[in-house]
Parts: sequence; C-alpha cells; structure tokens
Amino acid sequence: MTSKPTACLVLADGTVFYGMGFGAAGICVAELCFNTAMTGYQEIMTDPSYAGQIVTFTFPHIGNTGVTDEDDETADPVAAGMVVKWDPTEPSNWRSQGALSDWLSRRGRIAIGGIDTRRLTRAIRAQGAPHVALQHAPDGVFDLEDLIAKARGFKGLEGLDLAKEVTCAQSYQWDQTRWAWPDGYGTRQTPGHKVVAIDYGAKRNILRCLASAGCDVTVLPATATAEDILAHEPDGVFLSNGPGDPAATGVYAVPAIKEVLKQDIPVFGICLGHQMLALALGAKTIKMNHGHHGANHPVKDYTTGKVEITSMNHGFTVDTQTLPEGVSETHVSLFDGSNCGIKLDGKPVFSVQYHPEASPGPQDSYYLFERFAQAMADRAA
Repeated sequence: MTSKPTACLVLADGTVFYGMGFGAAGICVAELCFNTAMTGYQEIMTDPSYAGQIVTFTFPHIGNTGVTDEDDETADPVAAGMVVKWDPTEPSNWRSQGALSDWLSRRGRIAIGGIDTRRLTRAIRAQGAPHVALQHAPDGVFDLEDLIAKARGFKGLEGLDLAKEVTCAQSYQWDQTRWAWPDGYGTRQTPGHKVVAIDYGAKRNILRCLASAGCDVTVLPATATAEDILAHEPDGVFLSNGPGDPAATGVYAVPAIKEVLKQDIPVFGICLGHQMLALALGAKTIKMNHGHHGANHPVKDYTTGKVEITSMNHGFTVDTQTLPEGVSETHVSLFDGSNCGIKLDGKPVFSVQYHPEASPGPQDSYYLFERFAQAMADRAA
C-alpha cells in the first residue's frame, strides 16, 4: 500500500489485515464469511440472512456498477460489513443511482478494501468462519489489543435467534411482481391463491416470485402462531429465509409449523424456512464449517435427475442422517453432499436450502414457485 491504512480487520486468533476503509467509520464485530458471487453485491448486503456477518467478496470488482434502490432486498443493509480486494471505482451502469461507498456510509455499514481476499478466504476455509472485528478509522489509529479482545468476545451465531431482529413488525400485503424489461417491477392484477408468508427475514424478491406465480401474499412476523396463520384461511403457507441458528428460532416457530402441517395445506420453505420445516418434521440442524455463500452452487434434484446452478447463503444445514421416516431428501449439493431439499412423502409439503428467487444468470429453480402454486390449485380442484 502507498498510503497509510485507514481500516483493519482483526481475527480472533490475532491475525491482522490492513486496508483502506470506505463507507461508515466505526467498529463492528461479527462472524466472517466469504461469498463467491460475481454479481449482486447490493442484494447480498441487504439480504437479512447475513445478519451478524461480515461478507468477504472473492470477486474483486465490487462497487463498479454502483447501487440502485430497485436492488435492495430489504430497507437497509443487514450484513455488518464488507471486505473487498480493490477499492470501488466510480460506478458505470445505466441503472446506477449512486456510489457504493456513499450508500454504505448513509446506512452505517463499514467496509475495507485492499485486502488479499484469496488469503483471507483460505483462512476461513481452513479454520471455519472466524469471529472478527472490523474498524474504519479515517485517522489510521487502531487499538489492536482492544480489537482482538472484541473479536474474541463475540459469542458467535450458534444459539442465537436473529429472526426476531429482522422480521417485520406487523403483517402486510404484497403484490409486486418480478422485474422485467423494459417496465421494471409489475403489480399482480388478478386474484390468486391466498398465501401466508412467515417472515424470518424474507427477501423482497421471494415475495415477488410468489406474486408472479399467482399468489395473493400476506406476510406475518416470525413469531406468528398457528392461530394467527390459520385465521387468514390460507391456501398455502410459505416459510421464508432468515439469519441465525435455526434451533433457536425453532423454539417458537416449530410449534406453529407443526400445527399448520395438521391442516393438510401446501407448505413451501426456503433457506431458514427449509430448516424450520425440517425441525418441525423431526430432523436436526448443524453448524457448517464455513457455510455456502455464492451464486454458482450446483445442486442435483433427485426427483428429476437434473442439476441446477443455484444461489446459496447459509451457515447451518439439515443433518440428513436425522431425517425421519416419511421425509425424503429431494436435493443435494454437488460440492459437499450436504442436504439442499426435502419433502413430506405423500403431502404437498417441501422446501429447499438454496435461493430459487435469486437469478445470478440462470433461472433454473423458479419452477419451485410454480410447483407450490400448482399444489394449491390441485388442492382447490
């Protein structure tokens, strides 16, 4: 580096990475993960599933297309901070409404550039997702002992229920549909299947996909009871993505899901919702070494034999060995063989670990929303 560092990333083992800070000034403490996606940095930073995490981007060109309000997955960034190889350049894209650094600064999120992200990624893979402290100090003054102590004092995500922190405060309706050229986002005009979506940290594009598939969506908070859900007389129930330890969220979510399952209505889950469904059916979840975060993950669908290229973001996984009788594994990661989908045999109840609403190029997995809609249509017939 040719100038004095203005940011540093400190791992709990005492390793220090110096770089140039951008975005907000200050200190944040979190778990560190890496994401291999080449696009979608704004969607990643606003994905509620990243609560409690700092994201290392392995692709070096982060920020070069700027930011636009249309790409936010929630109102504000949820990821605690970001780590990149190169400092963001001036944005160059016809959709850009501003620069990434300014966007982060307005929203109180810290970022560091000039980091050897390959070395950092190898460290994450070797030792598991480390606890870290990230500081952006424009004057270049750092108290390393204090930062190391902060990193070591972070309790981690195991046992942590973060869904309550990112869920909606009250119920609301959703009718916006997927983005399409040249009009942008649309609005569902015709009546559709009545779907209650439980918001454990729902991404907006999931709700758009449900609306595009013909669903009349009502979103309820993560703490909604079975009585709250069934009072809407839904044709189907959707379980959303979200952050934290599924076992912790399951304390209040699983009893509600178990009651819903008794009603013989279609249920569809994604990410944390997939894990909630698995827990409700009697399986268990476990913490992964460094998780799956990226837009290039191959997943095999056992029901068709096809391979999908998917987007993923999870640090916990369903333990396949604990799936009870009557619950089948439908999808599996071709990277490490971890579980990526289940179904309740003989029932319109299924879920996937990955994100079928995310389209980093291919739209291989949108069929899952259509499958959910068809299950509701079949039930009504």
